[in-house]
Amino acid sequence: MVGLERDIIKCTIRGLNRVVILWLISRNPMSGYHVIKELERLTGHKFHSGVVYPLLYEMEENNLITGKWSQKGRRKIKYYQLTKKGLKLLNFIKEFFKMPIKEILEDLITEES
Repeated sequence: MVGLERDIIKCTIRGLNRVVILWLISRNPMSGYHVIKELERLTGHKFHSGVVYPLLYEMEENNLITGKWSQKGRRKIKYYQLTKKGLKLLNFIKEFFKMPIKEILEDLITEES
């Protein structure tokens, strides 16, 4: 993949990070580490904690998610879950993707060049 293609893919993924994180956490409360691993699994790209944790902190500050600490052996792990405000935003985003943009996304996914 050449530089321009790589940059376009990275920007696209970066633009969807918050949406995908909301969606992941809505399905199941998870730790930041688990969010990183799921993002990597879904996109095939490496994610660094320095990218994901600031997004989690920002989303928590904006009351979209809430974190609760849990003791696992000697370690404390913070598990994030969606708030009512986060669920409302996620539902709004889902409705947005049902609009005409859905046709574009479906075409991008199914069209063979």
